[in-house]
Amino acid sequence: MNQIEFQQNGTTELQQGEREATLHESDREASLVPVPTSSSKRMRSAAMIIPQIIVGGLLLGFFPRWHERLAAVADMNQLAVPTVSVVSLTPLKVADGLILPAEIRPWREASIYARANGYLKDWVADIGAHIQAGQLLAEIETPDLDQQLDQAQAQLVLAQANLHLAETTDARWQHLLKTASVSEQEAAEKSAARETAAASVEAERANVRRLQELVSFQRVIAPFAGTVTRRQVDIGDLIVAGSGGQELFHMAQTGKLRVYVHVPEPYALNISPGQTATLTTPESPGLVFDAKVITTSESIATASRTLLTEFEVDNSKNQILPYSYGEISFKANNANPPLTLPSNVLIFRSLGLQVGVVRPDATVELRPVKVGRDFGQNIEILGGVTPADRVITNPTDSLVDGVKVRIQTAANAVAAN
Repeated sequence: MNQIEFQQNGTTELQQGEREATLHESDREASLVPVPTSSSKRMRSAAMIIPQIIVGGLLLGFFPRWHERLAAVADMNQLAVPTVSVVSLTPLKVADGLILPAEIRPWREASIYARANGYLKDWVADIGAHIQAGQLLAEIETPDLDQQLDQAQAQLVLAQANLHLAETTDARWQHLLKTASVSEQEAAEKSAARETAAASVEAERANVRRLQELVSFQRVIAPFAGTVTRRQVDIGDLIVAGSGGQELFHMAQTGKLRVYVHVPEPYALNISPGQTATLTTPESPGLVFDAKVITTSESIATASRTLLTEFEVDNSKNQILPYSYGEISFKANNANPPLTLPSNVLIFRSLGLQVGVVRPDATVELRPVKVGRDFGQNIEILGGVTPADRVITNPTDSLVDGVKVRIQTAANAVAAN
């Protein structure tokens, strides 16, 4: 047993010696390998990091520029296709919204002047008085005219006496001529004297009638039934006859009114006698009065390029003041309104008037058009396009046939405005 233990102990010692020899040999080999220092480690780390930093910087600078370049190319492609707004043919609305200023005048009016010189004795009608035809307005004293009438009447009596004497003389001389007591020449002279005296009587009688007519103008009377709108004289004022003198009264007949409207030339052909409209006035808000076209001037005024139109309006209730301001609103009276386009769609070139139409494939087609009346912001189109066509507004000078365009959407149009 001791021998066995000895052998086991020997084997164990031998194994430990071998392990120690192996460890010493490993230590010797390790001592031969060079140990890296701290500076070499930093250099090796920098050599690995610096290229990474350079590559990262290049990537950070390249990708934004590359993205901007792509965006610029996309923008250029977008700008290469022009954006346009389009409209279509629409019927002209004549009555809707056509409101024109109106001048309200009396049906009849008159400025009353004196026909005889003198002084105002009295006036009996003041402003606002409702007068009947033939009613007295004022009286004028005419002392000079009265004296002229007295003198003319005396001249008439004298002329009648001369005529009586000439007739008696002519009759006697005609009797003497039959007995050859007088010559034919003398008898002819007496006949001529009788005719002259008769003519003088007629002249004096006419002068008397004239002065009597003038004297009758001492009474200033109303020419028609109406309202006195002005009285410009007072008692004792000097009155001068004729229109060169002062106006005494101004009268107006207001039971029916005339309304004058200047219709712009584009709408002139739509106005005809019998056409109806409505009248509104600022002094009567909420009230609408019926008006009817009586007549037109049938010509365009060169100064205003308008058609003078006359309306008739009933004012039996005296709700409308004459000489006031009003507005006429036309009612529809045109079964076939003209088709129009905005005036900014026209292209003026050597080939004539054209418009740009967008085809279904978004390309442009330049079409010649025939225009009619000019309504200001709109132009009547007689041919060249149909209501289904999309017409370009505000076309550029560089617009050509076949170019591709993009139609502006409603949202963009609102944003652009």
